[in-house]
This record gives sequence, C-alpha cells and structure tokens, in this order.
Amino acid sequence: MVSGDKAFPPIAALRRDFLWGVSTSAFQIEGAADEDGRGKSVWDTYGERGDIANHDTGEVACDHYHRYREDVALMQRLGLQAYRFSVAWPRLLPEGRGGANEKGLAFYDRLIDALLAANIEPWLCLYHWDLPQALDDRGGWTTRDIVSWFADYVTLVAGRYGDRVKRFATFNEPSIFTLFGSGMGGGKRDRTGVDTLHRAIHHVNLAHGAAVDILRERVPGALIGCIHNVQPALPSSAADQQAAATCDAYWNKAYPDPQCLGVYPEQMQAAIEPHMQPGDLARIKRPLDWFGLNHYSPVYIKADAGGRLGFGFGDKPPGTPVTAIDWPIMPAAFRDTLLLLTGRYKLPVYVLENGLGNHDSLDANGAVFDNDRIAYLRGYIAAANDAVAAGADVRGYFVWSLLDNFEWDQGYSVRFGVVYVDYPTQRRIPKASFDWYRGLIAAARSRA
Repeated sequence: MVSGDKAFPPIAALRRDFLWGVSTSAFQIEGAADEDGRGKSVWDTYGERGDIANHDTGEVACDHYHRYREDVALMQRLGLQAYRFSVAWPRLLPEGRGGANEKGLAFYDRLIDALLAANIEPWLCLYHWDLPQALDDRGGWTTRDIVSWFADYVTLVAGRYGDRVKRFATFNEPSIFTLFGSGMGGGKRDRTGVDTLHRAIHHVNLAHGAAVDILRERVPGALIGCIHNVQPALPSSAADQQAAATCDAYWNKAYPDPQCLGVYPEQMQAAIEPHMQPGDLARIKRPLDWFGLNHYSPVYIKADAGGRLGFGFGDKPPGTPVTAIDWPIMPAAFRDTLLLLTGRYKLPVYVLENGLGNHDSLDANGAVFDNDRIAYLRGYIAAANDAVAAGADVRGYFVWSLLDNFEWDQGYSVRFGVVYVDYPTQRRIPKASFDWYRGLIAAARSRA
C-alpha cells in the first residue's frame, strides 16, 4: 500500500539501541469473555449495564484470544522489537484470589512463546483496568485489603512467566482509572464520594510498591516500571491557573511523585493523610528501572466550584489543531513533557502509548489511507527526537495501537490501530500507517 505521505521524521538524535514497539491491553482485544474459565471484570459489568457507547461490550473485541498468532505475525511484519500487552487478572484468577485458572495461564504461555519465537520482546503489564468483579464487590481499590490480593496475583504471574519475561509494568495509567472513576467521571461508578478517590490512589500506590518487591525477589534480572498518562494541564484562562495546577497534581503527579520521589503532591496530602499508616511512603517508593509514558495531547482546564475537585475541562484556544475526536495536536507539548519527566524523575523514559484516534473506514478498494495518522505519528516522533537532542533520556516508542479495538467508554466507535479490524469478520487489514511505521522502523534500525 502506498500512503501518499512517506516522509519519515528525523531520527538522528535517537539512540542506536532505541526500541520500537506497539501496545495493546487484554480487555480491549482478547474477547473470549466467557471461555476457558475466565471470570468477570468490572468492564464486563459496565457493558452488561449498557454504560458503553452503542451498548458495545468486550465479549468478542478483536478475538485476539483465538487469533494471537495472526497478530504476532503482523508484529513481526512491522519489524517490531517489543510488544507491550497486559495480563487479564480475571482470566488467571476468576474470583480475583484463590484458585488459579490453568487454561488462562496457558494462554499467556502460548502468547509469550510466540513472541519470543518471532524475536519480539514481551513487555508485560500487570494491570490495565480489568479489575475482577468479585474483588470490586468486596470494595476493590477502596479497601486496603486489595494490596494483598494484588500481591498474590503478582506472585502468580512472576512465578509463571518470569523465566521468559523480564520487562514488567505494575500499572497502566492509574490516574485515569481512579480519577475518572471517582473524581471527574460524574460519579456513575463511584459509591461514596471523592474520598473514594483518595483511598484508591493510596491503595494503588501501595499495591505498586508490593508488586515491585515481589518481582525483584522472584524474577532475576527484572526491569520494572509503571506506566503513567502525563498530559500537560493548561489553564483555559488566566483565572484558571490554580485549577490547572490542581488537575496537574491529580492527573500527572499522584502516582509518579510518591513512587519515585516518596511524597504526594501538596494539593492532596491532607486528603491522603487519613488513609496512611506508618511506613507507607517507604513501601511505595521502591527502586524502578524505567518510567513509562502514555501521552496524546494536553488538556485544557477551568475552575469548577461545583466539581468534586474544583476543576473541569475548559475550552481550547480558537484555532487549536485537533484530531477527529477533538484531542489537541501539539507535538511541542510532547517534547516538553519528555524533558520535564527526565529532569523530575531521573529515569529512562519509554513512550508506551502515543497515537491518533479516528473514524477510519475502508475505501472502495478495501484499503485505509490514514494519512492524518501518519502526519500525527511523524510529528510526535520528530518531537521525541527533538527532546532527546535537548537532553531527554528517551529509550523507546510504542504506538497505540496495533489493532483497532474496544476503546473503553467509546466502545468500537473510535479506531486507534495501524491495522483495521473488520469486526463482523475479524479480518485484519493493515492501514497506510502500518506500512509507514514499518518503513520508519526499518530506516531507524538500519543505523544500528
């Protein structure tokens, strides 16, 4: 396929061992929701309740559970060096704790072995939002008991896969699943008010620390990080500066600050204090090997006295370039974020999600010419190159996502993949961006 826009961004500043990959998550692609002993997750429940756009569910998704070999072949065709995926807690432990599900464990054995056979490094994320419903019924992230439940789950994963997997992420975007569940999400998934958010933040951080210790003990040579969604919080007007600073604390710093610096942001310390016990910050701040960054765009924030946290989404400046789903396109903000993270946390940064959401469709010839996605990727990868030239320690870049998939509350209405998924047939159709990214990787790796 010829895209009509083959230009690659500059790659001169990037390391010769720079890592190129793609990312996915279990619930968004696996399907097989009721097969082989898998338990129900909270996202299954949301689908059953009709909370998702168009009443979509993850029951089938991309059927990756059955088609993983085809998907690994697509990764190999791209020339990837690494693949970040998540393990589904309810597939391994249907009740969230207790007896393990051997058929679920065996699926990830097959996936990991297929990746290694294709010379693709597996990056395993322990938690990408699919909390077992049985644990949510017991309080989920609002109860401190979940720290031990998560620790038992991590022990199972480390023991089963640690002989072949060395790259582990504890959580993906903890600020998003907590902030939008209890802080900014309108409360439809919140039981008790904003205090739920502060309890959940602290318990997730404690679970992260416990997971790091387990992986260090049980997986020789493990390289461990956490994946954070960092989106600069910009004030919509001069009067919104304080609101933007508060948003920045909750969205961008509530997890990396205690995990890497051993302190919560000032704006939330008083609210977290009632949930802390002696020694908690030491349990959270454990040595890490890398910082995982998910970044798409800045967010514009306004003061909102009626909101739970005093802020809400504001208006973008007129003329701001946006994607089809109204997210600002600002590569310079990506460059600045990479520089900020390098200076603040002193860890190598891996960009583990970046990409463009669109309403892609097949043309009359059955092809997808997504030149807007190519332009977005080119601009953002060029911005990463600029950041490295200015001193940012960036070691890798992973596109979100390999496949069009279940995009949480938006269901299947938005497509982020470099591969088009025809959901009725599950046929995979590489887009123009697939060929572009393959060419970029080949050009970059030819320098090594």
